[in-house]
Amino acid sequence: MKQSFGEKLKSLFSKKSSINDDFYDELTDLLVEGDIGAKTAFLLVEQLEEICSKEKITDQGQIILKLKDLLLSNVKAYPLEPEKDKLNVWMVLGVNGVGKTTSVAKLANLFKNKGVENLVLASSDTFRAAAIEQLAMHGEKIGVRVVSHQHGSDPSAVVFDAAEAVKAKGSGLVIADTAGRLHNKENLVRELQKIDRTCSTKADEGCYKKILVIDATTGQNALRQAEVFHEAVGLDALIMTKYDSTAKGGVAVTIGKELGLPVAFVCTGEKYPDIQVFDAEKYINEFLGL
Repeated sequence: MKQSFGEKLKSLFSKKSSINDDFYDELTDLLVEGDIGAKTAFLLVEQLEEICSKEKITDQGQIILKLKDLLLSNVKAYPLEPEKDKLNVWMVLGVNGVGKTTSVAKLANLFKNKGVENLVLASSDTFRAAAIEQLAMHGEKIGVRVVSHQHGSDPSAVVFDAAEAVKAKGSGLVIADTAGRLHNKENLVRELQKIDRTCSTKADEGCYKKILVIDATTGQNALRQAEVFHEAVGLDALIMTKYDSTAKGGVAVTIGKELGLPVAFVCTGEKYPDIQVFDAEKYINEFLGL
């Protein structure tokens, strides 16, 4: 089994007799291996070296705590809750294969169990053959209504109908599952911008959220995806899938530092309850092996 970042950090301290340039160079490499982008890793270590030299810190525990503070300053949690008595629309984005549709189902299940009564899923990924059927199956299992059109139809029309269905009962939450074909970027961006316009006109003020699902194990790929989607529609928050405490997982630090995007939830398994509100401190503690 691969060593976690925390384990590698401990062995770096045990093999280095003094805290010098070599130590900081190796720490930079470790951060990059831990899926923190090279640019971010370099800046973080530069800041750390400056703090430790200024405050004359050489103790292992103290250095790790200073590193923790620096990492934590780049990672924010995002409290995501639908507003009561309002029409809320959440557009869920992400490339195929990151667990986007399953995350939509987990979100729906979570908020249904929290008492959100009028909850509708919009099957706006009308291009991937199995996406409509997949969401319908999830909806059936968790007991949530799914609005869908036929394969290949206009995705924004699906969101429109789902929002109308919720509005008919006064208020509630629409969670829209969208397409993620990044190999055809221009078409995807145009399509998402169209859905984006529909969502923003249907939701009550301040109740429209754009959430990107990323695979926590894919590192720099996840950063590229976040850049594309953020540029296209302006994201509010992330959901990290395939996340466990031994994963490299440093990607949230890079996306936080470079794009300023916070994390709303982490998914830790395949089952519907395997979704948790993101806790920034817990995340950094696990990453550092504290």
